Amino acid sequence: MIDHVKLFVRDAQASRAFYEAALEPLGYRVLFDRGEVYGLGRDRPDLWLEGGEPTTVAHIALRADDRTTVDAFHAAALAAGARDNGAPGLRWYHPTYYGAFVLDPDGNNLEAVCHAPEG
Repeated sequence: MIDHVKLFVRDAQASRAFYEAALEPLGYRVLFDRGEVYGLGRDRPDLWLEGGEPTTVAHIALRADDRTTVDAFHAAALAAGARDNGAPGLRWYHPTYYGAFVLDPDGNNLEAVCHAPEG
C-alpha cells in the first residue's frame, strides 16, 4: 500500500496550480502549504510537491470512483496545461481497467484509473 508520493518540481507554485486543477475531479485539494512544499489529498496529504530541480520523471496513478471521473480528470488536466499521454479508455491490463494519462509540466506521467465495471 502506498502512503504518499513526493515529486520534485521546477516551479512549485506552477505545479501546485496544475495539480489543484487537474486533480479537483478526484477530490484532491491542497491540505498543506509551506511555500515551496505542498501536500495534496482527499483527507490527508498523499501527493507532495517540492520546488527544486527534478531528479527524474515518475508515474503516478490515482484511483477514481467511476469512469466519468476519469474523463473529468483528463479534461481538467488538459485545461490546466497538461500534455495528453493517453485519452480516457479501456486498457489491456485487465477487462475493466479504464484509465487516462497526461504529462505534467515537468514530464511526470499522471494517470487516473477506475477498476469498476461500467454501469
